[in-house]
Amino acid sequence: MWVETDAVDWAGLKHNYGSAEDIPGLLRRCEGPNPDDADDASSELLNLLFHQGGWVCSAAPAALPFVLRLAATPQVPSRCALLELVAMLAAEAGRIEARFLDPGWAPAWTQALPRLLDLLDDPEPEIRRAAADVLGACDSPGELVLPGLLRRWEAEDDLATRLELVLSLGQASLRAPIGRHGARVFDLLRGLLDSPQAQIRLAAVHALVPNDPGLPARRLDLILEAVRDPSVELWRHTSSVQTGVLGVHHWAAGLTAGPAPTFTLGLLADHHDDEQRISALAQAGRLLSQWHSPTDVLLPRIVSRLDDPAPEARFRAAELLACLGPAAVAHADEVATLLTDTAARTTRKRETVGEAALWALARMNDPRCLPGLIELIAGARSGFASASAHYPATDLHHVVLPALDEVLGYLPDHAERLLPPICSRLDTATDDRLLNRLCGGLADWGPLAGAAVPQLLGLLEDDRTWVAAAKALAGIGSAQNDARDLLLSRSSDAGPHAELAAWAYWRVGGEPEPALDVLGRSIKESRFRHPALRKLAGLGSHAASCADRLRALTADPDPWTRVEAAHALWAATGDTETAVPVLTTAVLDLAEGTYLPVMLPALNHLAQLGQAAQPAAHLLRDVPARDQRLRTNGGWRGFVQDENVRTAVRALFSASGLYA
Repeated sequence: MWVETDAVDWAGLKHNYGSAEDIPGLLRRCEGPNPDDADDASSELLNLLFHQGGWVCSAAPAALPFVLRLAATPQVPSRCALLELVAMLAAEAGRIEARFLDPGWAPAWTQALPRLLDLLDDPEPEIRRAAADVLGACDSPGELVLPGLLRRWEAEDDLATRLELVLSLGQASLRAPIGRHGARVFDLLRGLLDSPQAQIRLAAVHALVPNDPGLPARRLDLILEAVRDPSVELWRHTSSVQTGVLGVHHWAAGLTAGPAPTFTLGLLADHHDDEQRISALAQAGRLLSQWHSPTDVLLPRIVSRLDDPAPEARFRAAELLACLGPAAVAHADEVATLLTDTAARTTRKRETVGEAALWALARMNDPRCLPGLIELIAGARSGFASASAHYPATDLHHVVLPALDEVLGYLPDHAERLLPPICSRLDTATDDRLLNRLCGGLADWGPLAGAAVPQLLGLLEDDRTWVAAAKALAGIGSAQNDARDLLLSRSSDAGPHAELAAWAYWRVGGEPEPALDVLGRSIKESRFRHPALRKLAGLGSHAASCADRLRALTADPDPWTRVEAAHALWAATGDTETAVPVLTTAVLDLAEGTYLPVMLPALNHLAQLGQAAQPAAHLLRDVPARDQRLRTNGGWRGFVQDENVRTAVRALFSASGLYA
């Protein structure tokens, strides 16, 4: 084999990181004898040849025969990992456009197929499973692979492998014409819906659903029985699913798309297994992160888990109530009972149930969160995030606590009680990250944080801390003679924070000229103009001299620049004829249920324009009735995004007189 490998011009081939000349060495390492090193080599092969997909590189067809020969060799320790690589490449080859598929792949795959079919008879069950997975994932015509899969099905006695075969038969039958093999597979799969084995029944549903989309709704009892049965653990041993309770719940939930809560309610029914109850809450989070309508029916089930014997279940229940926030305020008393619950999750941060309860009460604006929050401000051990973190909407419900300043942002009504401990901590804080978080929270509170100004003035004199203090003072915005000279001198520096200093100088009662000067330069020279444009809008009519530049920027390719330029132009000149069309265009897709982050500032700006914004209000009149959450983020941020967008739409309606 190695003679043939050396005969390949690897240096002339490419993988995801460049020249493929390192592939032969990795193939040799996969052979062993060190299992750990073989695993590392197979992982590196997957990274080089597949990475994140999107194309099939020229090195992939050259490596394919050698990868399969290693996978067929009993002594090779990384056989399953190598077959996983083959499955990923084969699936990607069937998905991508022809221009991203190396011309050598198709002939290499044709030659590889008989070896794959032979692996269905391997003595090791995990290899048979992996081979079946590849044959299901590939795009080879069904008539080429179905006979081998059917033959293996008749002979197979390993239950996990039989699960894999059912899924692969379903996938391969989609690529087969209706004929002898296709009809036989369909009859087989239909018959398996009555199998005595719960997971075989579940596999049959998955295999049949592409041809029968209504099947899951008709056999929901079958699906629920399977995913709540102890035998669900069999899926951990399959090649294509490789997951336990939580993953199988999520996989099965995909069979019942839409807002209907019936499946999730079935999962939330009492169960003796901790993992089942925890996973049911995870599924509730996923459903609620996408839809509003299940809230009322799921809420009592979630609340009932606040006294679950498993700490993770209690944590998730409280965290979900935090996500729902105002919608769950009727259950604040039940949440408050968990404030002293010190049981911790098994994560790196070791977040406690009590911290999830504190976060939930903060989202409900309930003062019972304040004592615990004051302890956190004072420096108590915390499982809250050390910095803001964002998760994509595709990560349907990432269970995570926010950062301290993000919690404070929900509590401006309690500024009077929280300001003394914050001021005390400002005096002693040596951690720059903590200082920035506290000052960020004060900036969000605006004038309500005025009592912190003396401490902020002290921080303003320190080269290490002045930036954080300037942000807070700019947010608070009250006139402060003592701050002006310091900020004015900082604004004349050529450093990266001159813009902030000039802006803060204006916000604490200084003259507009320094901010106009630095912001005017920024909107001409900066690559990211929208922060400067947002500040320029705050200067109002003082920025009228920038009107021509602002008008030009309303046609900029960047949507954030267009939106903030339109608002700044209106703030400086009162020009609604330019601003309204630009801002309305930015929110057009919201009427169809598509949300982008730039839409929230556009909505807020439109509301400031009053009746001139009626065209946008009419366009969005159906948005409040939409069931789907409007978000781009996962976790708690997605819920907050949706709340903020709907609040902004209602404010637009009110300001424009839509329903007057």
